[in-house]
Amino acid sequence: MVVDYHEFWTVTPANKSSETGSSDPSNPVEWGRRDRISCAGCGLASEHQGARQFTLEELEEATKNFSESNIVGTGSFGLVYKGLLLDGTIVAIKRRVSVPRQAFTEQVRILSEIRHRNLVTLIGYCQEGGLQMLIFEYLPNGSISGHLYDSEQHSLTRLEFKQRLAVAIGAAKGLAHLHGLSPPVVHKDFKTSNVLVDENFIAKVADAGVFKLLQGTGEVEAHMGSNDLIDCRLGGGFTSEGMKELIALTLQCLNPSGHSRPKMRAVVVELDRILEMEMALTMVMGDGTAIVTLGSQLFTSA
Repeated sequence: MVVDYHEFWTVTPANKSSETGSSDPSNPVEWGRRDRISCAGCGLASEHQGARQFTLEELEEATKNFSESNIVGTGSFGLVYKGLLLDGTIVAIKRRVSVPRQAFTEQVRILSEIRHRNLVTLIGYCQEGGLQMLIFEYLPNGSISGHLYDSEQHSLTRLEFKQRLAVAIGAAKGLAHLHGLSPPVVHKDFKTSNVLVDENFIAKVADAGVFKLLQGTGEVEAHMGSNDLIDCRLGGGFTSEGMKELIALTLQCLNPSGHSRPKMRAVVVELDRILEMEMALTMVMGDGTAIVTLGSQLFTSA
């Protein structure tokens, strides 16, 4: 299994359904278990009582009866709708046709208890009318994939090297949290379309564990040549030192042997170091773009 981890920096993504290659070599979650996932000192607050069960009527009202105008995307789980709940909360609703399953409910309740700044929160679920639905927090800026390329693989937003590094750091922190849970959660479908950004452009990993809810979904293998590692649209907006170290880290994460790949905690530390070095070597991101503020991770787009 080869992973398109470096998709943040490529001109053309080889395969947007590729799996993450920077997984710790650990046992996956036992999805049938009823005991709670735990992580010492992080992530699962005792006050979370699991996923909220929504009714089909609630979600039909939130999406104007699943109007086409409310569709904001599609993914491995099905169509994604933007919805407005009665309390004013804006949510993302993923819907697919499927028979009700008790295992689905149990797995969703486990996943909904996972909380981290760099993970998209699973709020609830619904199983009615021959449908299965997942309700997530809504991220207004969409996916990084949408900022990197449109349907014809052309860039929609100019993301400078430092911005991409900061997004990679946020995503790595989310994955590191998943891998640190007991038992660990392996994403299994990590790609740029599953990395969303909020109003402050803070990266959040989406669909953590959702791969396990899909039956009969095969693994996808992606290949990419070394000539595609650097996005030519970056121009000269980065230092050779920073890019060389990033490529070296990327290649480590793509090692075919899981035991030889770095742990996500180590990836976070290394990405932080590379970004700090890049900040020190060049204090502005291209022509007239504002300086990155590491504390808030606020960005402007050219």
